This record gives sequence, C-alpha cells and structure tokens, in this order.
Amino acid sequence: MKIVKAYKYKLKTNLILEGKLSQISGSCRFVYNLFLNQRIQEYKTDFVNVNYYDQAVQLPSLKEEYPWLKEVPSQALQQTLKDLDMAFKHFFRRCKNGEVPGFPRYHKKGIKDSFRYPQGVKVDGNKVYLPKVGWVKFYKSRDIEGTIKNTTISRKCDGWYVSFQTEKIVSEPIHKSTTTVGIDRGVKHLAVCSDTTEINFNANLDKWYARLTIEQRKLSRKKKFSNNWYKQKKVVSKIHKKISNIRNDFLHKESTKLSKNHAVIVLEDLKIRNMTKSAKGTIEEPGVNVKAKSGLNRVILMQGWYSFQSMLEYKQKYSGGTVMYVNPKNTSLKCSKCGHISKNNRRSQALFVCEECSYTINADYNASVNIKNSVGHTDYACGESA
Repeated sequence: MKIVKAYKYKLKTNLILEGKLSQISGSCRFVYNLFLNQRIQEYKTDFVNVNYYDQAVQLPSLKEEYPWLKEVPSQALQQTLKDLDMAFKHFFRRCKNGEVPGFPRYHKKGIKDSFRYPQGVKVDGNKVYLPKVGWVKFYKSRDIEGTIKNTTISRKCDGWYVSFQTEKIVSEPIHKSTTTVGIDRGVKHLAVCSDTTEINFNANLDKWYARLTIEQRKLSRKKKFSNNWYKQKKVVSKIHKKISNIRNDFLHKESTKLSKNHAVIVLEDLKIRNMTKSAKGTIEEPGVNVKAKSGLNRVILMQGWYSFQSMLEYKQKYSGGTVMYVNPKNTSLKCSKCGHISKNNRRSQALFVCEECSYTINADYNASVNIKNSVGHTDYACGESA
C-alpha cells in the first residue's frame, strides 16, 4: 500500500533569505495573475480555452520581457501554471456537476504566499537545499520517512515554512482491534461515542476566542492600510494561528485514540458545507432566524467537524481499519432500545425519552448507538463499507 504523508517544518530565516523567498513567491504570483488574465481575455475575444501547455511555452519569452524572472526557479513558475490549470479544471467540473462554482481569482500580495519545487531539493540533517536560494536550516522536530516527491515553501504570520510531501510503500496493514464504534457529532459535544466516551474541547480555546474578539475590535478602529493597521492585523493573525494549532493538536490526539482502539468507525454522512451555509437569503427573499443560524454555523466550524472526519479517514486507512458513512435520517429520533421513531422522543437537546417504552437516555448517546447498531452493522454486513 502506498502511504502519502506531509512533513512540515519552520525555516530558520534572516532578512536576506526572507527577501529571496518573497521575491520568488511574488514572481509566481505575478505569473499566475498574468496568465489568468490571458485566459480570461482569450475566452472573451475568441471563445478559446487555453491550457497549461499553451502557456508553459510562453515562459522563455516572458523572461526576456521581464529579466527579473530569470532569478526565479523555472520549475516554480511551471508549477504555478499547473495550479492555474487545475483551478480551471475544478471550476469546469463543478459546473458540470451542477454545483455553484467559484471562478479562479487573482492572487493578492500577502495572502497564501507560496511556491513549489517538484525536484532539485536536497535534505541533509536539519538543512534543506532550495534551487536558486541555497542551503536553509529548519527546526527538525521529527525524521522524514519515504521518498520526497515535492517541496512547498509557504509564508505564515510567524515566518516561512517548508513542507515535504513523501511517498512510502508498506505492506497492507491489519488492524489490531476488532471493535466497532458509532460517533454522533454535535454542538455541545464535539463527538459522543457509542461506548459512552465524550469528546470535548478544553476551556483553553474559549480564552483565545475572547482575546481574538478584543484584538479584532482594536483592528476595526485602525485606519485601513496604515502602519498601525498592519501591526494590529499581524496580532490578529497570530491569534488565529494559535487557535488553529490548539484545535488541530486536539483533533489529532482524539482521532488517533479512536483509530487505535476501533477497527470500524461509523459516522453520519453529513453535508457540512450545506449545513454551514448562510441563512441571510436575498432582498426579495430574506432569511429566517439568521442570527441563530449564524451562531450555529460558527460553532460547527469552530468544532472542526470536517477536519476530524478527514483525520479519521486517513488514520484508519493507514492502520488497516475503515470509516463508514450512514444516512443521518432519524438517528436522533429513533429509540435505540425498541426502534420507535417520533419527534416527541427527544424532549430537549440532552434528554431522550421514548414515547413507546419510556426508555430514558442521553440524546447524543442514543444517536451514537443508533449509528452503530441500527444502521452501521446493517450496511457493514451488506458489504457497503467506505
């Protein structure tokens, strides 16, 4: 089985190195925007869809027109054009599937500054060689396993990072456990498992959200694009990154525990993107309970439902387990003891009392048992595993 992993480390930079990295990322942004504009104009005038190969052959002549592009690795510019081509492919795929597509946008300075090397990168201990940059040290927190396929350099609010994507061939794993668990994701609890385990974020996250609110108010009072505005924006960005780090660290730890202890994990097949859409509506058809829906969306996104789901998927794959998805219909309204389904069964957010057999239980736990037993085992027995 092929395992694809990414190893991300922070680079040890100085002003000279940061200038070189900024120059390369800025040149890639320039090429992306230039050729995006070319695609738009070609389609408007001649109704022609330009592809990657049509634009890649223009890079040598573009370097003659803009000599400073010669100081940038050619492969980084080529990868930028591949990213642009992939953005259009995704756009047309969404149009074909009847989704609401997002047209490729122009890249802005300071937002997602990054570039990629498909080859030519060397790693020696805690140093990495980047073409046309040189040897750069990084904080090596763990060893890199597998063959490096590509290397991405990106800028965050606290500095530059290097990410190695690796591939490794291993024998097909067999999970050590034989148990199955159903998981009900919620608002009050991130997850409630059918083995009575509750997964909740610690209170430390609330402290950072309170601080974020204060700093965002300060930012709103600054004159936009002034020096003080940029300074305050950096403070806000660092808090966002801190919250993201805390959330990811927690989700990784909890998903690892579940993956190690259970061979089959059953989840509801939730359309999270649709669930978190705004209820504002339009001027002609304004939404209802917009404020309440906005608060619900915020909590769902804060919990990181989709990230939690993605982590479980790849960790189960690498450990020999599986993640199954079942229809969420009536999982919270069905009695896990007698099977009676009624809206009146769920008396409140936390309490479930069956009208038929008077079975009283925590509502989230009841839903997780239904996910595991009533639906999960039925699908698994029929061979409909993920």
